[in-house]
Amino acid sequence: MMTAGTWVTAPISARAVCQDTCYDVHNTVQGDDALISNSGSYNTAFGSHALFTNTTGSNNTGTGVGALYGNTTGTSNTATGSASLNFNTTGNNNTATGVSALQLNSTGNNNTATGVDALVSNTTGRTNTAAGQNALGHNTSGNSNIALGNNAGAKLTTGDENIEIGNRGVAGEHETIRIGEQGTQDATFIAGISGATVTGTAVVVNSSGQLGVAPSSRRFKQNIQTMGDASDILLALRPVTFEYKPDVDPKGVSQFGLVAEEVEKVNPDLVARDDEGKPYTVRYDAVNAMLLNEFLKEHRKVEQLTKDFESKLAEQQKQIETLTAGLQKVSAQVEMSHPASQI
Repeated sequence: MMTAGTWVTAPISARAVCQDTCYDVHNTVQGDDALISNSGSYNTAFGSHALFTNTTGSNNTGTGVGALYGNTTGTSNTATGSASLNFNTTGNNNTATGVSALQLNSTGNNNTATGVDALVSNTTGRTNTAAGQNALGHNTSGNSNIALGNNAGAKLTTGDENIEIGNRGVAGEHETIRIGEQGTQDATFIAGISGATVTGTAVVVNSSGQLGVAPSSRRFKQNIQTMGDASDILLALRPVTFEYKPDVDPKGVSQFGLVAEEVEKVNPDLVARDDEGKPYTVRYDAVNAMLLNEFLKEHRKVEQLTKDFESKLAEQQKQIETLTAGLQKVSAQVEMSHPASQI
């Protein structure tokens, strides 16, 4: 058995059992003390102490010194590499390829580990998939995690349902997808997105590289206040036309928008910054909200002016009607004061 990098063999009464290939009850054995305690069937053990303590476990394959050493009743496990699945006892349907892959697994089921020390610390975790040296190396009881790449998911311990591709992950994290390391990769290309027709909500990215949808529900907000005059600053912004530099857009398509550095001088809260704290882009979503506020303010002014105009017009109409009535009355009186014409 491997402990802290040292191979330890338990004392036994018989040694060098079946050094040459032999077969018994559909078992295949080659190696010192391989399958020495076995009563199971359809097992294959190649290497010293491979499947050493197996009793009734069946359909196991152990290739390498100490592979599946501690297995007793576990079934349908495949271990290829020295000390792979070394401590497995009753775990089932595990596949370990690489030195010490799934070494400490005891009762975990349906795990797949490929690479030196992949899932090495896993004990009871199940349905994990790790490919790469030390991938998911510190996972103990986390379930249904996927890690691809050297040290991928190495920081995960007990979290479930994580996908780590080229990322070490975060201890205790659950149901998270991480691709690449912040500060290592500086560009992302994904086929099948550009030009694809889809309905939904715009996706945003924060300074940590996290993707998501900006929430608008009251459940996520506090200190809610009417915007009021906060949008007056829009009048100080300078809309521009421009072209991106060739390294950004080789086609040089004409663009319309704002300059982040200019916006920062008007209101620093309207810009997003890069890792160095420099203005990187404009928060156009916030600008749009301010534009709506300005539109509504102007709309209310127009509405009020319309009401005032209509009120004055109605008042003037009443005055006209009053004057008209007065004129008609005077006209009638004048007509009555003249004697009738004589023929």
